[in-house]
Formats: sequence, structure tokens, C-alpha cells
Amino acid sequence: MFLLVVSVFLCSCRNGKADTSASQGDTLTLNYAKRLSMHDFADYTKVEVQNPWDTTRVLQTYLLVDRNKPLPNDLPKGVVVKVPLKKSVIYSAVHCSLVDELGAFNSIAGVCELKYMNLQKVHDAAKKGTIIDLGDGLAPDIERMIDLMPDALLLSPFENSGGHGRVEQLGVPIIECADYMETTPLGRAEWMRFYGRLFGVAEKADSLFAQVEKKYKELAQIAQKATDRPTVISELKTGSAWYVPGGNSWISFFYRDAGADYLFKNDRHSGSVPLSFETVFDRGQKADFWLIKYNQTIDKTYRALEKEYAPYAGFNAFQKKKIYGCNTNYIAYYEEIPYHPDLFLKDLIKIFHPTLLPEHSLRFFTNLAD
Repeated sequence: MFLLVVSVFLCSCRNGKADTSASQGDTLTLNYAKRLSMHDFADYTKVEVQNPWDTTRVLQTYLLVDRNKPLPNDLPKGVVVKVPLKKSVIYSAVHCSLVDELGAFNSIAGVCELKYMNLQKVHDAAKKGTIIDLGDGLAPDIERMIDLMPDALLLSPFENSGGHGRVEQLGVPIIECADYMETTPLGRAEWMRFYGRLFGVAEKADSLFAQVEKKYKELAQIAQKATDRPTVISELKTGSAWYVPGGNSWISFFYRDAGADYLFKNDRHSGSVPLSFETVFDRGQKADFWLIKYNQTIDKTYRALEKEYAPYAGFNAFQKKKIYGCNTNYIAYYEEIPYHPDLFLKDLIKIFHPTLLPEHSLRFFTNLAD
């Protein structure tokens, strides 16, 4: 049974002939995304995802072809994906949320990591059986996935992960969602244009991104009117390490665009960087603001934070009550921010420069209670 299904799936993921030059197609201009390129040809769209950890290489090439038409002849080398997708499996809440917003929710046939998804619509569909819970993303239920016969899997690649395990043997197109490795907020958000083409809603995705881009740039212009740039640190210690956003990460760019001075901005990593508490304390003790996110049934307080790790109380932001927290247990931080960076930027400007947005009420953060 397993081998039979694999052979069927492999037929839809075959490699074509030698690659054709992108110059023969119309390049879809991407102004912010650096890990993605798209080219329209007469009978297909070619999409290349750059390897985020070795930018000289391509992680994967996709050939998006109309599922309602015969497969084009002389396709270049790449993974054939028949679009629009009708039965996708999505591993993350952020991509489920975007697909829902783009009006293609019914195309989600299965999910992984359901218990971590802060999306009631997905949970309701799982209870009804219209969406199948495939369990742990690192070890999904392969038999249920085979029974589902999805037309694509959307999941995020990780450095040195060794691949995606048994799901690679199914022959189902694996869409490498490397958007989280973009280094700017608008760069990550622009990936919605790729996802829109996967689900047959390209026009809607392009329009949504144009709206987000316009709002984000307007807010960034407002932030530049600030006469000061307060300093900021973020996150909390986890075990023996404190994972801070790298200076080349999209979070670092958020702080810049919100008119703040991120104290680790000179670091060149685009992901999180593990540091000792002493290193963070040495640089961030006098920071004006401290932003944290966490997942708990009740909100953190200053008292609870000090009880959790007494040295936290040594930070100026703690002493001056300038710690803002986001409780992802009920706040849609992961679901909304990647594709609505304008909403997050608005919160940051309100925190750092409250007089610039006097009417705005914080959406993601609250100042910790005593």
C-alpha cells in the first residue's frame, strides 16, 4: 500500500528537462523578499527558494502548473506543483491563518501541531473531521497522511535538520516555507504573494500585501518624527541561555523602524543568538524598555518575574516598570505578525513613542502588572 501510494505521488513530482533561463519568463518583482524569486512563463510559474544558510545555493525550485490543464511539455527541472492546491497539509499556525485570510481555508485538509495552534477555526474543523490532526510535526502520522493523499505539504526548513524524515518518501511536493528567515518584516510578509499563487488567489494576495506595505511605510515615517531613540532588549532566559534576536533579524528591523535603538543591532545573525545572562545584563542593564513574550494561562507580573529569576530585578526596565509582555497563550502573536507587520509596528511605536499614536490601544503587549 505504502509503495503504491508513493509511486502515484512521485508521478506528480517528477523533474523535467534542463532548466530554462529566467529571462525567458516575466519576472514578478519582489521588493523586499530576498529568499524568493518568481517568474511567469506561458504555461507555468517558476518559483525558487534560496537556501537561507547558504545563499549561493537554491533550496528548492517549484513549477506551478494549472491542475485543470495538461502538463506542459519541456518543463525545466523542479518540483511540479498542481495549483490551486485543494488538499494541503500545513504544519504551522501562521500559514493556516494566512490561507484563511486569503479565502482558501477549505483547501486545508490536515495540520500538524494542532495543540499549539491559537486558531479556533482550525480546532472547530478538526472536531468536525474536515481537517485531520496529523500530530507532531517532527513525526507526523504517516498512515493518516497517506489516507488523506494531500497535494502538498507546507512546512518550515531548519538548518542541519537532515531533511523532513519519512514524509519525503511520499513524493508529495514539500513547500519549503523559509519566509521566517527573511531579515526584514516586509520581506517576510511579501511571501504571501507566493502562497497566494499556490492556492489560486494571487490577485488577493498581491492586493493584501500592497495594503500591508502601504500601512507599514506610513507608520515607519511617523516613527521617524521621534526626537529620541529609546534603547530596548527582548526575550527571557531559557535554561542556561538567553536567546536574543540577531542584529540582522526581522525583529531587529522592527525596532529600528519603530524608532528604537536595539542594543544587539550590531550582531550579524539573522536568527536567535544564545547568550549568557551575564552578557545580556552587561549590555542591557540600562535599557529603557524590555519586551518579552511567553505562553502561560495567566499573565506574568513583575513579582512573578523576579520569583522566576531574581537577577531580572537588576535591570533598569524592571525597576522603572518598563517591561511589556505578550502572552501567546491567547494573543495571536505568531498568527498575525508575520503577514501583518504593520499591526506589530503600531504597537511598538505606541510603546516607544506614545505621543505619536495617541489613539492607539496596544494589540499584542501589555505593561506587566506589579
